[in-house]
Amino acid sequence: MDIIIQSLGFKAGETLEQFIREKMTGLKSDHIIRANVTLFQGQNSSPENNYCEVRLEVPGNDLFVKKNNQYYETAVSDCIEVLAAMLNKTKDVTVDRRQANTIEIQDSLLAETADDEDIELEDVVK
Repeated sequence: MDIIIQSLGFKAGETLEQFIREKMTGLKSDHIIRANVTLFQGQNSSPENNYCEVRLEVPGNDLFVKKNNQYYETAVSDCIEVLAAMLNKTKDVTVDRRQANTIEIQDSLLAETADDEDIELEDVVK
């Protein structure tokens, strides 16, 4: 997975970039192609004005999260938590679809072989 870190309007330190890379490698998915992380400050001078945007490029629709906080590290951690939940949800949906397909296939095979009483279920599954 490629990790591209951009900081707009300031120079991100090496420790912040290392923190982002460690957090991003914690995301467990084989489908992630690239992660674009953008750090910037908002227009107001309020304390919670540091923004972090993360776009994960995955097959299909990209995943995008934008969070703000007083510190960039906290905003990055919040983004990673949301992205991990999104990846788990996508994985669960995919697994559910696969299991639904196997059940349909097994049911259709059983319906076809219901006429033949000599064939057992174990022979159909093999």
